[in-house]
Amino acid sequence: MKIAVPVMDESLKMAGNAGHTPYFAVFNLTGGMFKSFTLEGLRLNPKAAGDNHHDHDEHHTCDHDAGDVEHIKAHDTMADAIEDCDYLVVKMACKNTAKSMSNVGVKLQKYNGTEVLAPKILTELASQFK
Repeated sequence: MKIAVPVMDESLKMAGNAGHTPYFAVFNLTGGMFKSFTLEGLRLNPKAAGDNHHDHDEHHTCDHDAGDVEHIKAHDTMADAIEDCDYLVVKMACKNTAKSMSNVGVKLQKYNGTEVLAPKILTELASQFK
């Protein structure tokens, strides 16, 4: 099983908004009762290419509607970058991110904790991945 986490950089600090993250850290999950996570690598988020890579916090909203074709396409390219993953861990994701992920079969897993590093977040959420 593969799990993507939106991160700011190689430090693996989770980004606040999945749609504006510069990278996705992709982890492989192994094990049954005792799960372990191995970093496969970082993938560039094509939707964020050219952004100044500041972290949009949980209060950022995406107010684009279904008529904004270019914006919807940008979300779709983001989903394409991690379409081989089973889950995307999010603190916040807009309706367009959720729809694009659903279209490629990636499930969203909400994280409400206080940890900032992706490997520790995955350990906290381990029982949620089935």
